[in-house]
Amino acid sequence: MLKGFRDFIMRGNVIDLAVAVVIGAAFTAVVNSLVTNIFDPLIGAIFKADSLDGAFVWKIPTVDGSFAEVKFGAVIGAVLTFVIVAAVVYFVFVLPINTMKKHAEDRLKRGGSADAGEPEAETELVLLGQIRDLLVEQRGAVGEPVGGKHQQL
Repeated sequence: MLKGFRDFIMRGNVIDLAVAVVIGAAFTAVVNSLVTNIFDPLIGAIFKADSLDGAFVWKIPTVDGSFAEVKFGAVIGAVLTFVIVAAVVYFVFVLPINTMKKHAEDRLKRGGSADAGEPEAETELVLLGQIRDLLVEQRGAVGEPVGGKHQQL
């Protein structure tokens, strides 16, 4: 059971997702601060309210004689936060990645490699063969087998 859990945790995509969650939380804090400290006061000054939460409040009488408040300003603030997050994600992440993909596709269509002139990446099999050859050389120079046993690589 522990081995299965370890294998699950060590998958690359689980680690990537964990990093994305942490960065997303930090990014959310920045956007919330931006909305709360810059946009809320500006919009609040226009509508004579302390923040968006206090703007566009609609009071509805209740059965017991008090009033319930519908806060349209809070909804506008949430929408504004969403728009800011979406814009930053688009311009910081999506647009540059799409541009890089387009340039790589254009290079491939012209007959070049996607690496922009860099040598082709070696395959995993070639790299494993090179590692095997280096281990055989080391074993021959030292006179001892790797790991204390003769192993077929």
